[in-house]
Amino acid sequence: MFLKTRSVSSFLLEFKTIFTSNTNPEINLQTRAISSLKVVWRKDQNLDQAIEKDKKYKLCARVVKEVLNEPGQVIPLRYLEKRRERLRLNVKIKTFLNQNPGLFDVYYDRIKPKTEPVQFVRISDRLKQFLEEENRIVEENEPLIVSKLCKLLMMSKDRVISADKLVHVKREFGFPNDFMVNFVPKYSQYFRLVGSPGEGKSFLELVSWNPDFAKAVIEQRAEEESKLTGIRTRPNFHYKLPSGFFLKKEMREWVRDWMELDYISPYEDVSHLDQASPLMEKRTVGVFHELLSLSLYKRVPVPILGKFSEEYRFSNAFSSVFTRHSGIFYMSLKGGIKTAVLREAYRDDELIDRDPLLEIKDKFVEKLEEGWRERAEQLRLQREGINKDMEMMAIKSE
Repeated sequence: MFLKTRSVSSFLLEFKTIFTSNTNPEINLQTRAISSLKVVWRKDQNLDQAIEKDKKYKLCARVVKEVLNEPGQVIPLRYLEKRRERLRLNVKIKTFLNQNPGLFDVYYDRIKPKTEPVQFVRISDRLKQFLEEENRIVEENEPLIVSKLCKLLMMSKDRVISADKLVHVKREFGFPNDFMVNFVPKYSQYFRLVGSPGEGKSFLELVSWNPDFAKAVIEQRAEEESKLTGIRTRPNFHYKLPSGFFLKKEMREWVRDWMELDYISPYEDVSHLDQASPLMEKRTVGVFHELLSLSLYKRVPVPILGKFSEEYRFSNAFSSVFTRHSGIFYMSLKGGIKTAVLREAYRDDELIDRDPLLEIKDKFVEKLEEGWRERAEQLRLQREGINKDMEMMAIKSE
């Protein structure tokens, strides 16, 4: 049987006659080992397209970051050319610069005194304007960044995470490049940095617990619905199967019983729970839901999530969660990288649950599009010039 796009509640009604109302869902779940439940992966073209659309922007952003990280924010063009593979750039740097005008200026200088001048790359005035706007947006959203960082620590087992791991995921969550050096010390009431980032033995600790941050997106949503309707809404996951998706009967029954279990906040202490229990599965899904909700694009590469297995108590086979709960998550294989996507954050291929920090991306894309329009106009004028020359030559040859 193939199911159209629908919520889990619709097929709960469908199977109402099969299961009595006094059935204990936890008992039913215990009779089926979680590891034995298999769901066939199915491609979601819309969510894959959402990832594909951002490729060009992310490529340009990587090259910009590479130049910004250089001393004086300049680099010899030939040095940048040697880093193409690391930057995952499939064209030569000169071609890239021609395709994306306005990001950089190319000029001649000497690498060492008495050497021949070579081409250097530096950021353009247009890019400097963007960097000023980026600083403004980050400053305006500092409270959001503080809450995100606190939440990541509050969900962790010991309220402490490797500083190097957090630096590695800064772009996923929208943290500033220098957040460990300039941002963390500014909020010493929340954070304590032990050791030096980059040495492999540094950690960020949570200093104080803010109860305002210890509320998951799902709990906030339930509270908002309760206020609107005047009826207490039970916190739970938004479960929606994609069109044409197939679940076997046993899996539908398991999902139904699992959804009936109480929601477990990712901020609760669950040290008493059995790692293989359905309740721990509920908590694990809650952690992934919260992590993806805190991310900029409501999606994170699975290998990056795997780096936090110890801190968040993920099992070795944690990635199976994303296919087992296909009504909540989608695991994309786009680009040969497994990426966990939060379904409810998207409508078709459009991200509808937008993070305020995405204004930075919007401003950057504006600068890119300005350059692309200028290049298109230059190419148009060149074509017109060539056509006129050909017309003149044809007239002379008559």
